[in-house]
Amino acid sequence: MMRFLATNPVTTTTHFTRALMPLTAAILAILTGSPAAAQTAVLKAITPVVALERPADAVFLNEIERRAGLYFVEQSDPVSGLTRDRARADGGGANAYPASISATGFALSGWCIADARGWLRPGEALARVKRTLRFAAAHAAQEHGWFYHFLDARTGGRAWDCEASTIDTALFLSGAISAREYFADAEVTRLVDAIYGRVDWRWALNGGTTLTHGWKPESGFLRFRWDSYAELMGLYLLGIGAPANALPPESWDAWRREPVVSYAGRTFIDCGPLFTHQYAHAWFDFRGQHDAHADYWLNSVEATLAQRDWFAAQAPKFPRWSRQLWGLTASDSARGYMAWGGPGGTAAQPADGTIVPSAPAGSLPFAPEECLAALRQMRVVGGDRVWQRYGFVDAFNPQTGWASRDVIGIDLGITLLMAENLRSELVWKIFMKASEVRLGMWLAGFRSEAPNIPVPVGNMRVATAR
Repeated sequence: MMRFLATNPVTTTTHFTRALMPLTAAILAILTGSPAAAQTAVLKAITPVVALERPADAVFLNEIERRAGLYFVEQSDPVSGLTRDRARADGGGANAYPASISATGFALSGWCIADARGWLRPGEALARVKRTLRFAAAHAAQEHGWFYHFLDARTGGRAWDCEASTIDTALFLSGAISAREYFADAEVTRLVDAIYGRVDWRWALNGGTTLTHGWKPESGFLRFRWDSYAELMGLYLLGIGAPANALPPESWDAWRREPVVSYAGRTFIDCGPLFTHQYAHAWFDFRGQHDAHADYWLNSVEATLAQRDWFAAQAPKFPRWSRQLWGLTASDSARGYMAWGGPGGTAAQPADGTIVPSAPAGSLPFAPEECLAALRQMRVVGGDRVWQRYGFVDAFNPQTGWASRDVIGIDLGITLLMAENLRSELVWKIFMKASEVRLGMWLAGFRSEAPNIPVPVGNMRVATAR
């Protein structure tokens, strides 16, 4: 099985040469008159956009990303390309878990990062993307274009009697679109367009104004709807900008922006687990953008920092928690999987002292200094029991000494993508090029004084924009 190429976090001759390769490719593409190739090659020339406080921070983030990226190489099936839902943190043992279509979406973006960073051999990332998209298009179980949440990693069949999931399909589509924009490859483009184009967005409304969570062949549509703030923004925007069977723009206004909570002087729309403030932001660049309702970037900043303040206030109950050691989102625990929350009070389970590394990692662009400090402290406090082959284990409890034996694909995925967005904005840059993404945001009413979303031209649906 392919492994990541060995790289030294410090600048060596080999590392420096590899770093120059994308820029050289860009120059050659320009000289040979290939605009598409030039655009893709320029995107591969990773340029830091955030001045990190210390050189050690860049080394640390690089290692977090590299280890997380390794998961998507080793835990993606060599035949189907589908990525396992979870695995042992040490990488050992046979993995009997099914694939997750959302984890596979993170993998598609993750392989772009690995290619840009030189962690895979030339051509390996593109080969993986093609393998996965071919299989997803032809073999992965779906209903009206919506993939099932969990799939047999080898056959692509439905696993665990799960639902055909709207949100998990949207996460897959986000990864697929970013891969399409990054590689600018004809076959990848054809496959992504076919998968995106066959999704029946209006069917998933099931006669309502908001999308259902999913559908099961045994019982039909699930009774829950995406009707209030959660990790739903990318789902709706992809549907509104879709090339076929698109959602009406009015669906963007149909879901509630609540509950609005305040904690320690910070006010934000809340949905308990911190990942709900992160997932759409992994691909959609909401900075400086707002619709008629909110500034969603600022909302995620406030939710992140409020959780840090809340952790410090819980120190009498959990002495190891602090403003330096904090982070909670849905994760494993000593009692099983929990939908942990924070100061908003909407969590399904009360805290027990567990800490989740992907909480600050997934918020790195929102509060770089505070999130980096938490991750550094986790590395010190947890030691080797929480830092293993794929980076941090899914969760640990410094009060009791418990640590998860596993890592979870979507938690490593949000870690990888948000760390890269902090460092270079790569995922934002490639994803926001997509015409469907720009159209969806425009029709949803996103505007800014200095917009980085060009007004769509030549599409009659723009006439319905408000």
